[in-house]
Amino acid sequence: MDSLTAAQTAARLGVRTETLYAYVSRGLIARERGAHGSLFDPLEVERFARARRRVTSPSHGAARPAGADGSPLAVIDTDIALIEDGELWIRGVPIDELIAGEGEAPRFDAVVRWLFARTDLPQRDALPLEGPRSAASGRVLAALPPEAGAFSRLLAAVAALAAEDPERYDLRADTVARVAPRLVAGLVDALPLLGTENGRIGGASSGAGLPVAARLWPRLTALPATPDRVRVLDAALVLLVDHDMAASTLAARAAASARAHPYAVVAAGFGALDSALHGAVSAAVHALLRQVRDGADPAAAVATATRLGGAGIPGFGQLLYPEGDPRARLLLGLMRETTDPQAEAALRVADRVSAVVHARTGLHPSVDLALAVMALAWEMHADAGETVFAVARSAGWCAHAQDEYGRAPLRLRPIGHYVGPDAADLQRPGSIAR
Repeated sequence: MDSLTAAQTAARLGVRTETLYAYVSRGLIARERGAHGSLFDPLEVERFARARRRVTSPSHGAARPAGADGSPLAVIDTDIALIEDGELWIRGVPIDELIAGEGEAPRFDAVVRWLFARTDLPQRDALPLEGPRSAASGRVLAALPPEAGAFSRLLAAVAALAAEDPERYDLRADTVARVAPRLVAGLVDALPLLGTENGRIGGASSGAGLPVAARLWPRLTALPATPDRVRVLDAALVLLVDHDMAASTLAARAAASARAHPYAVVAAGFGALDSALHGAVSAAVHALLRQVRDGADPAAAVATATRLGGAGIPGFGQLLYPEGDPRARLLLGLMRETTDPQAEAALRVADRVSAVVHARTGLHPSVDLALAVMALAWEMHADAGETVFAVARSAGWCAHAQDEYGRAPLRLRPIGHYVGPDAADLQRPGSIAR
């Protein structure tokens, strides 16, 4: 039987060639090097395809995969994030490679552009993302009450940005690739500055022309923005850009399936993200860490957080990573490399809490813990982690939307399983049914 080329194999598996080579590098599928490129055994490819197939047609009598409560789960094809063997890959590139960079080179702006350009790797010299040159969103946010949190401001900003973008209803892939970077940058630029003299890196003031992380920093804290600190924030944005079919991503894709424009897709994602078990988890972790920093016994603080949270220990135990969340490992590792005294102090608090949790449960930190450590270290508000999460994931949602626009409309319409009263029972004498 003739061997398959890399392109043929990728098409059979329904993945991009970058993802195929990621499988090869991890020993999941073998290849031979031919005179004109890589070759694959078609029988091995077929076995691998069947092993990876998670859903079969109900007409074949096979059970669909089920959630924790036994309810069926949908499986949606995606070529953006792959979570496998305890690692996260974005478009076939390991997440640790995406945050790696020479010197202080920002990565998030390059990664966002790469998500839509679909080149092999992000361009290291990619230009910073630019928002719309308009003050409309600023005026909308200025009308909010002073006590409005950052997430409320992001919700208002996405509506204002949509209202002034004449391309919002153009769902062609090239247009979405222009709109998405503008949307992400616009969200950041709409947030108020917390310190006008502290948003400087290398002598440049915060504002147009700076990378997203540098512009976001003075909107999260009034502390000076050192290169090391902003590098950590930049990495956090990259690490959170996408994570398979999280609840917010599913909401965003469902909106895109109905042909909502990118701003509405992001608003749909925001609705699911702003929740106690998703984007807002880091705020609960921040409260836990703050208690321990202020003198509370770690074991007692963990017990209280568990009771109040009602869904496990906040910041620990990511179900998709039984051996530990690589995003937490990478972000906490970058913080340790900064040798920043405030970061070191926050990390010591986190280490004390982590030791208690691991000794009692065996659970490892999630990225929510890392976000909370960053916020605690650098005097950010408790909801700073959710703000970083929202800005980063808005780029991923737009990438999912771009993909969804190329598929059949309204395909993400599940069928309800009715469990209410029988219709015949509602027609009994004396009922209000007509």
